[in-house]
This record gives sequence, structure tokens and C-alpha cells, in this order.
Amino acid sequence: MMSQVLAACLMLAAQTYAVPPAVLVGIYQVEGGKVGQAVRNTNDTYDLGPMQINTVWMPELAEEWNVSEATAKRWVRDDPCTNMGVAAWILRGHIEETKSLSRAIAHYHSRTPHIGSRYKKKVVTAMQRKGLIKDSSTR
Repeated sequence: MMSQVLAACLMLAAQTYAVPPAVLVGIYQVEGGKVGQAVRNTNDTYDLGPMQINTVWMPELAEEWNVSEATAKRWVRDDPCTNMGVAAWILRGHIEETKSLSRAIAHYHSRTPHIGSRYKKKVVTAMQRKGLIKDSSTR
């Protein structure tokens, strides 16, 4: 279960970036990350923190925040509100790009269609298990 801090960060991020909080909960459930966690991927990138933000985002975030990539990485990995905010920002960007919440969820994980589709189904299932959605129309 999400801590009160993570829940508050999630709600703030959802409101700030105008994304459905239920989707962020679903992503959180699927990603299963923890504050301070860095998980190495097979392509030598890392997934950071609760929402498992990939380090490929660090150059853009570092430039946006006017900090070093190491600082951006530390903030995303170790600060739950920064991590949730970046996740919501990424999702918002995918929504704007694709004009589809369904495709945006898939793109959060991968732009490769069959991989993204599997991921989206996991997120929808997680939302259903939490009672956040009732039907499967977003599949």
C-alpha cells in the first residue's frame, strides 16, 4: 500500500499535470519501485524510484532544472514528489503527443506496440484490482 507521502505526491502530480490519478496509481502498482531504488536495465539505463523513471530522461530534466544529470538522477531516485511529478509530466507529454490516454499509458513503458500494449493491459488490470475502474473499455 502506498504511504501517505506517496499518495499526497501522486495527487499533487496528477493535479499539476492534469492526468488521471487512477492511471498514476495503476502505473505505480505495475512499476513497484521504491524511494531510493535504482534498477539496472539490460540496455545499461536505470529505472529510478517509485515510478521507475528511466535515466534516459535525465539529460532533459537536468537541462530543464538547470542542474547536473547526477543531481537530477538523485532527485528523481530519492524524492517521492519529484519522482511522481516526473511520471505525471512524462504521461502528460505522451497524452499530448498521441492524443490518446490509452496509447500514452503504453508509451510510458515502451513505444514498441506489442510491448506497450502488454504494459497498458497490466496498468488497466491494476486499476481494476484497486477498484478504480470497472470496465475494460480502455484496453
